Amino acid sequence: MRIAVTIFLTDETITPLRLAHELEQRGFSGLYLPEHTHIPVERTTPYPAGGDLPREYGRTLDPFVALGQAAAVTERLGLGTGITLLAQHDPIALAKQIATLDHLSRGRFTLGLGYGWNVEEAADHGVQWRTRRELVRDRVRLMQALWSEEPTPYDSEFASVRASHAYPKPVRKPRGRITGPRTLVGGTAGPGLFAHIAEYADGWLPIGGRGLAESLPALRTAWADAGRDPAAPEVVPYAVRPTPGKLAHYAELGIEEVVVQLPPAGEGEVLRALDEYARYVS
Repeated sequence: MRIAVTIFLTDETITPLRLAHELEQRGFSGLYLPEHTHIPVERTTPYPAGGDLPREYGRTLDPFVALGQAAAVTERLGLGTGITLLAQHDPIALAKQIATLDHLSRGRFTLGLGYGWNVEEAADHGVQWRTRRELVRDRVRLMQALWSEEPTPYDSEFASVRASHAYPKPVRKPRGRITGPRTLVGGTAGPGLFAHIAEYADGWLPIGGRGLAESLPALRTAWADAGRDPAAPEVVPYAVRPTPGKLAHYAELGIEEVVVQLPPAGEGEVLRALDEYARYVS
């Protein structure tokens, strides 16, 4: 089982350069970074985990800039987002950013994307909350059109692009109708989410990884109903607090990668956490 990490990198934490170097030296498989452009002070949306919103949410580094630094000082470390708030991006510009990072890192990028939870943050980007899932779907499909090997147009309710020359291309080859880097969708288990994963992604990025034994059959059914190839969708439990029993359970379910949570802290505390997690790294 591959062990990757996620962390809220901020202006107060360990740097991307130092962390990436340590992860590769210690044998961790990847680094996934979250995204928040800003956190409005006047906010009514509750923090999903309960209680006060942690300080690091309003100080998060841009994940693509930070991952670009990480790519420059590593050779093997996977690089991912967990998650990209796609509704808050111009998809044509984002497709270029992603393809460039994947090209420069020689195919090491994983696009973890999601729909978001902070209504006020999304509203400042002009997002209509009730239609954000369809907006994300259209923007993914537009980016995949730009990543296609031949100029391919896309035109739908929320996004459109003419057939275009758009290089570089992501390194990973097309998987049927899916183009671009490895793509995982975050979100709570349910038929709507699983239908979207089966339509335009390679798998699921469930936060915490609870209830997977009950959810995986429904995901696989949606996958088969969408006519995807027989290989099962990838499932990568995210922001996990690891224990030997938990990882053994994931292995029994056929899960091949887990993303464990690091504290949003300075160098000393983060390195101590890596020392603690080292026992799980093959």
